[in-house]
Amino acid sequence: MNPGRVAAALRVGGLQPFTSIDYPGALAAVVFVQGCPWRCPFCHNPHLQPRSGAAGGAGPPWPELRAWLQRRARVLDAVVFSGGEPTQDPALPDAMREARALGYRVGLHSAGMSPRRLQAVLPLVDWVGLDVKAPLDDDALHDRMSGVRGAAGAVRDSVRAVVASGVAHECRTTVHAELLAAGALRRMPAQLRALGVRHWALQACREPAERPTHPAAATWPGPALLDELQRAFPGLTLRPAG
Repeated sequence: MNPGRVAAALRVGGLQPFTSIDYPGALAAVVFVQGCPWRCPFCHNPHLQPRSGAAGGAGPPWPELRAWLQRRARVLDAVVFSGGEPTQDPALPDAMREARALGYRVGLHSAGMSPRRLQAVLPLVDWVGLDVKAPLDDDALHDRMSGVRGAAGAVRDSVRAVVASGVAHECRTTVHAELLAAGALRRMPAQLRALGVRHWALQACREPAERPTHPAAATWPGPALLDELQRAFPGLTLRPAG
């Protein structure tokens, strides 16, 4: 099959045309790919969960987006595929190849739900942002955070695959006082270091508009816990809600 025809089938759920924070050290565009089988209780992009895109409106077709990227090649450095969960789209590898052919570095945001699909695209990627939602030894908490069973095993395998690939990467954890207690956060630095992770980011949770803000949301994790985590994991950074 013609690779261009395969890439054209990519289900684009949206586009962020310019960002300086989604690919380290680069100016990038973010392509949001429609569809995600997980149902995280504090999902930042719930409109991207349905594969059809009916709930949130589809973004520009990939051929149109590819032509736009060609025109922007002297302005932008990278294209980041996010979601949803981009590895679920069979057209992702060919879309990545086309972005690389235009001279872009390629980034990927993934929740690590499909280790084999993730591993298949790692040779096409220059940087990965991988979500680690909870301690890697806590299957029950991962199930709660993802809304599906068996999530922890998939994430563990995905972390191993990314580290083994040698691709530049960052693990990211969205912190919410109601879902991720201090004890859970304290277990994560040693687990990530043991797997070879050197960059870990904590991101404040953005509360959905329909939910009341949790009383501790603005101050979680507090200065004392954050200092403890930074001592345990020197490569830790803290980010505001996206």
